[in-house]
Amino acid sequence: MELREISVDELSFGMYVAKLDRPWTETPFVFQGFVVKTDKQIDVLKKLCKLVYVDPEKEEPVGKVTPEDIAKVRGTTVYKEVATVEVELPRAQKAYTSTTVVVQELSRAVEIGNSIDSSRAHEAAAQITESVVRNPDAMALLIKLQEKSSITLSRAIEVSVMMTIFGRFLQLPQDRLELLGMLGLLQDVGKLKLPAELATSGPINAAEVELYRTHVNHSVEVLSKSAGLPPELSGLASLHHERFDGTGYPRGLRGDAIALYGLIAGIVDAFDTLTAPQPMGENMSPANALSVMYKGRGKQFHPALVEQFIQCIGVFPVGSIVELNSGEIAIVIAQNMVRRMQPRIMVVKDAKGNPLSPYKMLDLMKEPKVGPDEPYRIQRTLEYDSVKIDPRELFL
Repeated sequence: MELREISVDELSFGMYVAKLDRPWTETPFVFQGFVVKTDKQIDVLKKLCKLVYVDPEKEEPVGKVTPEDIAKVRGTTVYKEVATVEVELPRAQKAYTSTTVVVQELSRAVEIGNSIDSSRAHEAAAQITESVVRNPDAMALLIKLQEKSSITLSRAIEVSVMMTIFGRFLQLPQDRLELLGMLGLLQDVGKLKLPAELATSGPINAAEVELYRTHVNHSVEVLSKSAGLPPELSGLASLHHERFDGTGYPRGLRGDAIALYGLIAGIVDAFDTLTAPQPMGENMSPANALSVMYKGRGKQFHPALVEQFIQCIGVFPVGSIVELNSGEIAIVIAQNMVRRMQPRIMVVKDAKGNPLSPYKMLDLMKEPKVGPDEPYRIQRTLEYDSVKIDPRELFL
């Protein structure tokens, strides 16, 4: 295969550099040809070269995760589910409703130039965390079934919940879960400083892309000027669009230069964008979104963290709309941590697409039968908005 000419700015880990735009003897590299594995290699190449030539056939897959890699991103706090999803859902609904009010208050304050009420932000993050600690599936189910608000920070609650759930999965201490929850709520607050249409519909040309990206710096400014927030919050808010290989913004940070919670925020924000409805999202099914993110391990995403995130979300995430081998449509309402391919589901449509009333509850781990010799199985996941369910029709 022919060598491929690329700019040094396009280099990423795993690429095999076979040739430079200058003699090898003018560089400190011992070997004439090597796999890019460190930030230092990239930094040296950027100082010495403008172009390099890579060999696609010798490219090495990046992101192979070892137990040591996983240990570095996990804590030691053990959480136990103390409530079923049915019991926790009404409390999760109360926390969600309260948080929605808080987000609306914070949005109005920022829009008129006031600082954020830190006590209200702490209150919202604490309520989300307490529910997630009791049972993460309840809040995960709730946020997927809610009608999305039209306010600028409408995604904020969903991102906050997902970050808190991921932190719980990583066994981080509860006070850190609250920090992640607050980060999810506030990291995009700077979008309120953008033109309204740009904030809600996204950029459509290069000039708008540059303007849109300024929301990160606006967020940092708003959070820095709001007394009573965690001191590290504004710095972490600057990181959720940075990427592991340096292709993110606003600073193009790479690898360990991005703090752990910034890496977590970037992973959750990317998943939310991939699965969110258009125009701001890609409207992918959860399975397709996780596949995209897995392919990006070691490139856009920290390899150990993204693999942990995939395990946390599961093959069939809570709130997923799934098609069964019976032709029926169901919603995943709870994970089975022992057998991730066999979650608890609620069948909401029959094989002809007619709504079921009442809904049919199935625990696939108990292998309920479609027919005499055929157990229920999930055939595929569908886009999140393919079925509309009012949460009040569930257990509330």
